[in-house]
Amino acid sequence: MLKHIKQFMYLSLVGWMLVSCSQENVAPGDGTQKIGKISETANATATQDGNRAMGNPSSAGTSYSNYLIDKAQYSMSYNSYRGTPNWVSWHLSSAWLGSTPRQDDFRADNSLPSNFYRVTPSDYTGSGFDRGHNCPSADRTLTVTDNSATFLMSNMIPQAPTNNQQTWANLENYCRKLVSEGNELYVIMGSYGTGGTGSAGYKTTLAGGKVTVPNRIWKVIVVLPVGTSDVSRVTSSTRVIAVDTPNSTSISTSWGTYRTTVDAIESKTGYNILSNVSSTVQSVIESKVDSGPTS
Repeated sequence: MLKHIKQFMYLSLVGWMLVSCSQENVAPGDGTQKIGKISETANATATQDGNRAMGNPSSAGTSYSNYLIDKAQYSMSYNSYRGTPNWVSWHLSSAWLGSTPRQDDFRADNSLPSNFYRVTPSDYTGSGFDRGHNCPSADRTLTVTDNSATFLMSNMIPQAPTNNQQTWANLENYCRKLVSEGNELYVIMGSYGTGGTGSAGYKTTLAGGKVTVPNRIWKVIVVLPVGTSDVSRVTSSTRVIAVDTPNSTSISTSWGTYRTTVDAIESKTGYNILSNVSSTVQSVIESKVDSGPTS
């Protein structure tokens, strides 16, 4: 019986992996539903845990350039001058995954302070850049409310189509595969610099300067077997994946090409990305380049 269950899980996962949930115009099909079922089977004890458990990388607070926002689905530091997040942090386990279809309801985030410019979906129209999710739609499929929250424009960056639809989609799919194997993840994604190359060429800003096009896009993923007291379970042997990619159409579809160290990303951004992890453990895991599998 166990053998048949494993075979079913494997075939289901292969089917799901063919669906990219990062593309802004592609709706999830049966694949999204299957990953939820796989996760439930592999991991019946997973819970929804705090999105900022690993820390507040930029010590975000009330500054207009470093404004802390905690939503039920993710947390972020928002930069009102750039019209994009500095970083977004979220927890991912099978408890966040279900069969809710992709809502595609891109819209301004009206919860932002009234004196912030509220980016609209049309600000990206004709720019050559995707409305690139930080927290992915396919990471929040348990309820309509959860999925819809990922389509707020405060969760978007101008992302080169190849980067978004291929390189980044492959990394997002791999993260959900790790979840299907009985893990829970803490993911922190951000961007920095100015100027990227989309399908319509190089641009530094959109919407008359209200939205900055980032030059680099990064992600840090902490991988843990499902459990409790997550921060205290991060050790010097915990797998941490750090990726830093150019925001360009001329990019490899293999995200593994862009693996780096957390230390390197911190040097570029000035952040303390895993600030809640003990400094002793940080010194070890943040200096390593991940060499694990990429699919």
